[in-house]
Amino acid sequence: MGDSRNDSQLLRDALALLQRAEERIKTLERERREPIAVIGMSCRFPGGVTDPESFYELLSEGRDGICPVPADRWDADAWYGAEAGAPGKIHTRFGGFVPGCEQFDAAFFDISPREAESLDPQQRMLLEVSWEAMERAGLAPLDHFDSRTGVFIGISGSDYLRHISQDDASRIDAYMGTGNAHSSASGRLSYFFGFKGPCVSIDTACSSSLVALHAACQSLRSGESELALAGGVNHLLMPDMSVNFSRAHMLAPDGRCKSFDARANGYVRAEGCGIVVLKRLSSAIAAGDPILALIRGSAVNQDGRSSGLTVPNGPAQQMVIRDALKSAGLEPSHVSYVETHGTGTALGDPIEADALGGVFGGRTSPLWISSVKSNIGHLESAAGVASLIKAILCLQRRELPKTLHFTQPSPHIAWDSLPLKVVSERTPWTIEQGSRIAGVSSFSFSGTNAHVVVEEFTPAPVETRRPVLSQRKWQGLALSARSESALRTLAGQYEERLASVTEDGLADLCATAALSRSHFEHRHLFVGQSVASLRALLAACAAGAPLATAGEPRKIAFLFTGQGSQYPNMGRGLYESEPVFRDTVQRLCALLDREFGVALLPLLYPADATNDGASPLDDTAFTQPALFIVEYALAELWRSWGVEPEAVTGHSVGEYVAAAVAGVFSAEDGLRLIAERARLLSKLPAGGGMLSVFAARRTVEAAIANHSATVSIAAVNGAEQIVIAGALTALGQIDEALKSQGIRTKALNVSHAFHSPLTDPTLEPFRRTARTTAFAEPHMTFVSALTGRVASVEVCDPDYWVRHIRRPVLFHDALQTLDSLSCTTLIEIGPQPILSGLAGADTTRSDRLCLPSLRKARDDERQMLETLGAL
Repeated sequence: MGDSRNDSQLLRDALALLQRAEERIKTLERERREPIAVIGMSCRFPGGVTDPESFYELLSEGRDGICPVPADRWDADAWYGAEAGAPGKIHTRFGGFVPGCEQFDAAFFDISPREAESLDPQQRMLLEVSWEAMERAGLAPLDHFDSRTGVFIGISGSDYLRHISQDDASRIDAYMGTGNAHSSASGRLSYFFGFKGPCVSIDTACSSSLVALHAACQSLRSGESELALAGGVNHLLMPDMSVNFSRAHMLAPDGRCKSFDARANGYVRAEGCGIVVLKRLSSAIAAGDPILALIRGSAVNQDGRSSGLTVPNGPAQQMVIRDALKSAGLEPSHVSYVETHGTGTALGDPIEADALGGVFGGRTSPLWISSVKSNIGHLESAAGVASLIKAILCLQRRELPKTLHFTQPSPHIAWDSLPLKVVSERTPWTIEQGSRIAGVSSFSFSGTNAHVVVEEFTPAPVETRRPVLSQRKWQGLALSARSESALRTLAGQYEERLASVTEDGLADLCATAALSRSHFEHRHLFVGQSVASLRALLAACAAGAPLATAGEPRKIAFLFTGQGSQYPNMGRGLYESEPVFRDTVQRLCALLDREFGVALLPLLYPADATNDGASPLDDTAFTQPALFIVEYALAELWRSWGVEPEAVTGHSVGEYVAAAVAGVFSAEDGLRLIAERARLLSKLPAGGGMLSVFAARRTVEAAIANHSATVSIAAVNGAEQIVIAGALTALGQIDEALKSQGIRTKALNVSHAFHSPLTDPTLEPFRRTARTTAFAEPHMTFVSALTGRVASVEVCDPDYWVRHIRRPVLFHDALQTLDSLSCTTLIEIGPQPILSGLAGADTTRSDRLCLPSLRKARDDERQMLETLGAL
């Protein structure tokens, strides 16, 4: 007999292995069937359609986008032939056109004027529409460089290539190939955006764009792509293919697709472009992306051997629809509407209707059907994506627009025995249970068929979303463009857009403009309190109001303010509106309360928000930790906004915050140090003061030479702005002597003589605390105001911070070092622009841009946003 214990263990191991295998199979099945989220889309279609909104307006209003052939395409009268199939003639004068699709802002897409001449308008439309689709998805287009983003484009026409060659070899230039090859249509998108995922152009004629969508969904589900752009494009420029289709008796003489109607006699050719942005549903939800609809399933097949290459095959159409439903895990009864291929041909429509009846028969409620081709014509390689975008818009609005040109049902369709009902009037899309689900069909004269199942998206009750936007009183609308004229045009467009924006929606609009758009060298931040105030600023910009001149990027330095800048409620506006600022203040105040027994938060932000008088914050024991906390929170806020300094420096207490930002010690350790420093200094006896002297350092050194035991230079703020500190008696004598020489002085309102011999009793106690602190070399340029030079390992020595109490602040020297580092944009991180004033007073440095974070008499949010605007 075997060992029963070993047998039991083997059985447990086998069961565990089987369970893991079953879980893996379930995971793979979930991934294979995971819905694909449509998170953005855009389009250019006939009838003046420039975006999804104008597309739905055309559909819901029942407008016809077909028009006479424009003169800049071909001479419709010269090519017209009344007799169907006449050699060299076209049996219609109509088509669906996108005016201006040949026009193109080549510089925006880094394409030279010479190369643009040979660039197929199809590629031009693809670039513009893809950019817009990504922005509509909340994705800054240029932020996805090197990403696993796939590009799947349906394209079949080559009109522009024939146009620019015209049998004249001298017109062929170096750009004709890349400007017109179908492979370059998708390749140029990946090249411009820097995508590294799959990139394919697909030509299956009329079903191209829906086949491209199917390939994109497969790529996403397999993990090959993390994000995908899918769609199609078509452009009509030359008459020869229209001659071909006319001779094949495919075109309607009146230029209208009369889908499923008794008068169906052919289709009308049309052009346009549509792009959808796709993600796996789980990824879209995790990222908080806007989800417009879900692609539940898709399938592609071929007619095979039918009665002719271009003749539709009903059984094959049934098969592709059944396969798409199977991939979606749905039954035919779940689908309540199908956006059909519906070209309006006497042969194709009955075959398609019979195929739909074969799949959806036996239902109790009718299956609604329609065709967008009745509105905008047959976009050929872009037809499928046009149908998809229409279906998504219908799902979102829960209604079905009227099918145009449907007046009498086709007698070739057995309507009485089929569960089909053409949408003949604008109709609410109601369902008895479940969710709204549509099928979208796209068939091809090459025999390649595609079908997609798309479902409305209903967010779960608990859903991962982006953090709720803070309720600011002031908003900043950030706009940018590649040129000043384009920026003014954009400002005008936003002014019009704001006409339909509520005050509650303003924060969302501003956030989207800032975070979900790529930004360019010509930019402006419009700061206002309301929709009306921003509209006024935008209108002025559009009308030609002065804008700041675009310049080279500047290196930024943070200047951290020292003692004397404090006041009650400093930064209160940010505390109430900015989560990053508030969380930082609360975290550090809690540490101070816990470890030092100092309840600072009620002192910083007292119940009486208007209090502007005397405050406990003026006590050094509270002043220094309060400044540290507010300034560190300001730095964190700036960095959360994407403003990173090249270098940091600080004035006295401010140098501690600079060190924390540079990583010399943690914010917590920095606060512990400054709190102990403040405690020791506050316990010094009274009798000390500080005096600002407006003279050269050499003159001041001579004036205090006889008082070196009790007075010293405390700060060098400028070439002729020196601060001395020490015993009040000695300072009085020095003051009188200086005034007698005609030198201006100013006594400072301080509690103690900082950076003077009177601070010596604090040095040894502070050294003991400093030795318990963990130090590290700065991870960014740290300009020491103790030495006036760039510091590195020396700031890791506790004795550095001991000397920092006693020795003068060499702020003027630190500024000169920043100048040598080309840090000419100086942002003061403190409650008042004191250091900005010192730096700006130096008339020898006109290139410095000195910007405050806060001003005592100005709204905190407004000041921060205006400084951001200046940056």
